[in-house]
Amino acid sequence: MKTDTVIFDLDGTLIDTLDDLKNAVNHALETRSMPPRTRKEVCAFVGNGMGLLVRRAAGEDVDEPTYNDLFSAFTAYYNAHYADCTLPYPGIRELLTALKARGLRTAVLTNKRAPAAQALCDRFFPGLLDAVAGEIAGVPRKPDRAAADRLLRLLGADPARTLYVGDSQVDVDTARNAGLGMVAVTWGFRSRKTLEEYGASRLIDRPAELLDYLEAET
Repeated sequence: MKTDTVIFDLDGTLIDTLDDLKNAVNHALETRSMPPRTRKEVCAFVGNGMGLLVRRAAGEDVDEPTYNDLFSAFTAYYNAHYADCTLPYPGIRELLTALKARGLRTAVLTNKRAPAAQALCDRFFPGLLDAVAGEIAGVPRKPDRAAADRLLRLLGADPARTLYVGDSQVDVDTARNAGLGMVAVTWGFRSRKTLEEYGASRLIDRPAELLDYLEAET
């Protein structure tokens, strides 16, 4: 069955947000005189939402008042600096433009908080996405299927004709839980080896390869 809808993860798939996330994490940690985290460490912490990013950076044993202060400092800094270093990966705008030209629906499903996700997509991909779904209160985060199901209803999309594209184990699980086809990308926050070991069977190394994959569908 031919794909007519492609849903993308955001961080690590469409855009490289890692330096801005690292800077926001380290600003928050600095407010409590805690040691900074490296880019590699922050890369390992992302994928399950900003709340868990901050908790992992601070340490799992951080007390709740300290965590709340850290998260507030992180959020305030990130909201002001979310696009200082962030850029789309090479070839992404061209990919989204080509998908729209072919009449496919395109959307984003991310664990980034909804306002930040919408702001980034408006900035970098105006007119190229039919919907942007970020973390909102009352809807479980990926890999729970609830957010994917909600987005599919909004788009009027058939899961059997929907492809999910992401860069992490969370994305592999999201597609599996929601009954979606899945393509993993190797340019993001997880290595090809990690994705293959987690069970990703279809991987691409360049955005344009997604067009080849869709062309090959029967």
